[in-house]
Amino acid sequence: MVGERAHGVREGGLDRGNQAADLISGGRLQLGVSRGSPETVLRGSEVLGYQPPEGVTAADLARSKTGIFLDAISGQVVARTDPARTGVSGGLAIQPQSPGLRDRVWWGAGTRATAQWAAGIGVNLQSSTLLSEDTGVPFDQLQAEQIALYREAWQAAGHTREPRVSVSRSVLPITEEIDRIYFGGQGSDDQIGLLEGVRSRFGRTYAGAPDTIAEELAADAAVQAADTVLFTVPNQLGVAYNARILETITKHIAPAIGWSA
Repeated sequence: MVGERAHGVREGGLDRGNQAADLISGGRLQLGVSRGSPETVLRGSEVLGYQPPEGVTAADLARSKTGIFLDAISGQVVARTDPARTGVSGGLAIQPQSPGLRDRVWWGAGTRATAQWAAGIGVNLQSSTLLSEDTGVPFDQLQAEQIALYREAWQAAGHTREPRVSVSRSVLPITEEIDRIYFGGQGSDDQIGLLEGVRSRFGRTYAGAPDTIAEELAADAAVQAADTVLFTVPNQLGVAYNARILETITKHIAPAIGWSA
């Protein structure tokens, strides 16, 4: 679910099929891109053919591939015809093209530095419930700093449009006894741990009465700094259960903090 001050967000994958999907949806596709979370599989990306050259990290490779992808959806030449087969030599762009899709790409940034990089290439910022760094401040403050640095870098890059920023929050409103059974013991503090050998900070879970959650989100520095909030819910509990949670968020939590669903 997405809560926003203005409008909603859709999700999409990669490749030229997204151009067609965006055209079919009337320009409503919102495309999230990231290097991906650390894997439990040993060198899992290499299994799919993504092997960084010597001296290049997986993160570097992801950014390089993203650059090619952005060029492709922007209509730039990304390949050339084969004269032996076509009789001509010329540049080729991905087809179909969907004008405006380039402005609706979001980069999932796990650090302040990658947020600044995303601003530099002119894509929107998507920041989740994990930052793979820790400075000792609460998660929402660290994430708010990430957002501020992103916006400063955006302005410095000279982009002409306004960027968009989203943050994710795990929200579990408790309105019935079954909710208390499932989520009553959920912790309310940030978690610190090692991720790929790096000290990382995980955002807290917001579990409790809807009015209490609304007050806590209203005091969340990053939620207030963003223009879009993605609410994560326990989808493994089924459609009906999650529909009730989403209805509670929509009717009782989002409006209380000045957001529309």
